[in-house]
Amino acid sequence: MIGVVDYGAGNLRSVQAALDRLEAPWKAVARPDDLAGVTKVILPGVGRFGPAARRLRETGLAGPLGEFARAGRPFLGICLGMHLLYEGSDEDPGESGLGLLPGRVRRLSLRPLPHIGWAAVAPLARGETSLFGGLPERVDLYFAHTFAVPTDAAHAAALTLGPAPFAAAVARGAICGVQFHPEKSSAWGLRILARFAAAGSARDGLESGDSVVCTARVAASIAAIDAATVPTDGGRLRRVIPCLDIQGGRVVKGIGFRDLRDAGDPVERARAYDRDGADEVCLLDVSVSREERRALLDLVGRVAAQLTVPLTVGGGIRTVEEMRALLLAGADRVSIGTAACEDPGLIARAAAAFGSQFVVVSIDARRRGESYEVTTRGGRRGTGWNAVLWARGAERLGAGEILLNAMDADGTRGGYDTTLTALVARAVNVPVIASGGAGTPADMARVFREGEADAALAASIFHDGSVSIRQAKEALALAGVRVRL
Repeated sequence: MIGVVDYGAGNLRSVQAALDRLEAPWKAVARPDDLAGVTKVILPGVGRFGPAARRLRETGLAGPLGEFARAGRPFLGICLGMHLLYEGSDEDPGESGLGLLPGRVRRLSLRPLPHIGWAAVAPLARGETSLFGGLPERVDLYFAHTFAVPTDAAHAAALTLGPAPFAAAVARGAICGVQFHPEKSSAWGLRILARFAAAGSARDGLESGDSVVCTARVAASIAAIDAATVPTDGGRLRRVIPCLDIQGGRVVKGIGFRDLRDAGDPVERARAYDRDGADEVCLLDVSVSREERRALLDLVGRVAAQLTVPLTVGGGIRTVEEMRALLLAGADRVSIGTAACEDPGLIARAAAAFGSQFVVVSIDARRRGESYEVTTRGGRRGTGWNAVLWARGAERLGAGEILLNAMDADGTRGGYDTTLTALVARAVNVPVIASGGAGTPADMARVFREGEADAALAASIFHDGSVSIRQAKEALALAGVRVRL
C-alpha cells in the first residue's frame, strides 16, 4: 500500500491518477494515524518550501514520516517533496526540512527561470534496483521549479543535460527524490513510478551501488557534459501546447474569442492530444460563469485523469482559494488574466501560496500604433497598459510564466505575432508561451526562432485536423527546433 501524503501543498490528484493508471494501491495520508498499513510513501509537492515544511509539522506528520523513511521503507519525494527531504532550502532560509538527506536546496542560475518544461535526464545508474532500471541513457522528463539540488550532492542518481546541470534525482537506501514530475512525464515517468511501486525495502536490495552513486562518479558524469553537448539555445526543449477553450462543457473555437463554434468533447480531445505527443494541455473557461465553477472543477478532474502531461487551467479565477480547489481537482498550474489586471496583488498571493512556477499570467494584447495594449474581458476592454511593461510587472509580482495572446492574430491562422512575442520574451526572465495565429508548423518554428518563445500554443489547427501534434513536432525537428518526440 502506497501512502500519498496530503499536506495541502501537493498535486495529490495527479499522483493518485498516475497510480490508478498503474493499478498500484494507494491511500491518502493526512495525519499520522493514516500511515497504518502503508508500506511505501510518496511525498508530492507543488508550492513553497516554507509553508509546506510548516504544514508537515502542524499536521504532526514530520516526525512519523522521518521515522518511516529511516526504518528503510521506500520513500519518494517529488519536486517540492524532494526538497523537503533536505535540511533546508534557499527558497525559505529560515525553515527546516525533514533532514533525511544532508545539505540544502539551491536557487538555479539560468534564464528563463522558473525552469518549466521538458529536459533531457541522464541516469547515473540503470540497474535492477534503480528507479531508472531499463531506461535509455537519456530520457526527456517534465520539470517545473526554481530551486534544485546541486550536481555535487553525495547521493545524486541522475543529472540533467540542459539547460543547466543539476541533480534530477537523488537516492540513499530506500529514500529517493526526483526533481521532475514522473506523474506528468508521459510513459517514461509512469515507468519510473512503476519501479518505485515495485521497490522493496533497503534490506531487500534497494540500497545498492546502483542507487547510491559516489561523488567521484557524479564528477565524472558532469565532466562529460561539456559545452559541445549543450546546444546554443541553452538545451531547452520547446513545447507544443494544444488549447481547449471551454464553454458550456464543450470545446469551442472562434476568432478573437468571438463567433465561437463547437469543437468537440474536452475529455476526448485531451486524451487524443496526450497520445499524440502534446507537451502540456491548456484548458481555458471562456464563459467565466460563476455559477459553473463546480461544473468546471468536475471537468478539470475528468480531463486531468486522462493526461500523462501537465494541465494548466484558466478563466475567471479570482482567489487563491479557487486556485487551491483547481489544484485539488487535478490542475498542475493556473492561468490568470483579467483578475491579475484588476487585482495585481493576486499574483503575489498565489506565488506565496504555491510558488511562482504554479502561476501563469495571461496577457491578451492588441496592437495600438507602434506598441501593444493589454486588454481584459476576452479582448473587449482596453486597459491603456503597455503589454511589455505589464509583463515585467507581472514577473516582479511573482508570475512564473507569461501566456501571451496576440488578439489581432487569434484564430486567423495567419501566423503568430513574432514582434510582440520577441518584445516580451526579451523584456522578462520567465518563460513565454506564444498564442494566437498558428496556421502551420512553420509558424511555430518562426515564433520559436524570431519570437524567442519557450512554447507555442495552438487550437484551431489541431481541433480540425489540419495538422496533428506529432506532425507539427516532426516538422519542427526537421527545421532544427529541439522538441520532445
